[in-house]
Amino acid sequence: MNLLNIYSQDIPQFVEEIINTTEFKRLKNVGMNCGCEYTSFPIFAKGKNYTRYDHSIGVALIIWHFTKDIKQSIAGLLHDISSPAFAHVIDFLNGDHENQESTEEKTEEIIENSAEIQKILKKYNLTTKDVYDYHMYPIADNDSPLLSADRLEYTIGNAFYYGFRSLEELKEIYDDLSVSKNELGEDEISFNSLDKAVDFTHAALLNSKVYASDIDRFSMQYLADLLKLAVDKKVININDLYSIESEVIIKLEKDSQLKAMWDEFRSFSQVLTNKTKPDKGYWVNIPAKRRYINPYVISQGRVATLSSKCKKDIEEFLNVDFNIWLSGK
Repeated sequence: MNLLNIYSQDIPQFVEEIINTTEFKRLKNVGMNCGCEYTSFPIFAKGKNYTRYDHSIGVALIIWHFTKDIKQSIAGLLHDISSPAFAHVIDFLNGDHENQESTEEKTEEIIENSAEIQKILKKYNLTTKDVYDYHMYPIADNDSPLLSADRLEYTIGNAFYYGFRSLEELKEIYDDLSVSKNELGEDEISFNSLDKAVDFTHAALLNSKVYASDIDRFSMQYLADLLKLAVDKKVININDLYSIESEVIIKLEKDSQLKAMWDEFRSFSQVLTNKTKPDKGYWVNIPAKRRYINPYVISQGRVATLSSKCKKDIEEFLNVDFNIWLSGK
């Protein structure tokens, strides 16, 4: 059993066709942990094999499992097609730390300009407008903290790769899900039982604490600053970031200053903290995107309303103070 087997026993032909296009195969070399997997922090080393390629296929299969709708499934499959090397690090580079949406801008352009993807869409009587924006389909994506296929997949994926849950435990969670109308009258992937919803919510919060952790924020900002310097020095350009990570790294290592910084980045295994900025060294003060999920339980309501423990844990996470200076060694 692997994650894709959990999501769907049926992999439709259109998925097989699209994942073999040039643009989609690029995602095999774009990680889900935004460059952090290259560091020496133990929790990220476990997730080296989790890529945007895997995540995107998982999202598509989840949507297909629940809807059997080709438009929605392809929109989910292509939602990360514009992810640059190191993914959301480029949002940090763009100053979009808390929304992390700036890297989505090229999605329509990449789909429209891909002859391979266009040929497949035409085969199924679809156009770019049908699939370039997965936000159109609430099962694929909806407003946080509701549960969507995208949030479901990266929660399950990271809970497995970080070691928070086993495949068997994640399958039990997934098998409890179905689509229902939520309190807003919208379709949402929802839980049938409260206990599984609570288990999922706690697993998602464990992930959230990693996404917003000092080591994650520091690593992403350091890498963003490294890449900005590389652009300023004309070692790479912005278009290079839409290739693959291994090619960008090769270019960085050809410059002695950038190679030294990259080697330092690779060696980081500990984060240093300080309430005020020290006079010497590289120190950053970085906000965080506070990702959390408050899933719906069919005929009962939201988990945070039904479980006082979940409500307390979510509130504690949302109230974490990120106003601290960070460095690494």
